[in-house]
Amino acid sequence: MTNTPTKTLDEIKSSVEVLNKTGEACKKENIILAYHNHTEEFEKGEGQTQTAYDMFLLQLSPDIKMELDLCWATKAGVDPVELFKKNPGRFHLWHVKDIDKDMTGPQPVGTGIIDFKRIFDNADIAGMKHFFVEHDMPADPYSSITTSYNNLKKIMS
Repeated sequence: MTNTPTKTLDEIKSSVEVLNKTGEACKKENIILAYHNHTEEFEKGEGQTQTAYDMFLLQLSPDIKMELDLCWATKAGVDPVELFKKNPGRFHLWHVKDIDKDMTGPQPVGTGIIDFKRIFDNADIAGMKHFFVEHDMPADPYSSITTSYNNLKKIMS
């Protein structure tokens, strides 16, 4: 799901309802639904004491897994490892891309500020099953994936 409405409490309530219903339908078909974040889910909207993401973690069925985008979570000021510790087993999928020091945009893994070693060291707590190397519209896709792949091999060894 893209552009999930998260600006107001009513939008979040509606999103939770739609996601939970979709999750139920998926479960009946033996499909796992996962929710992918961007930065806006980590912002507090109008009248909110919690972020939309916090509300999702509390109100979505535990059958719905989180597909955590490490770049966008970091840009939002969120520590992925703390999310894992507060919600163990919930983060089956990760989008793995780095972010530059100015937090303006994605970078190949290992060329920005994200501490991937620390994050991967906590993969069991997260419940990570799969991760995807991603880089949103890089200038040179082949160079980006090669750099990310080579740096991940070092990080994970």
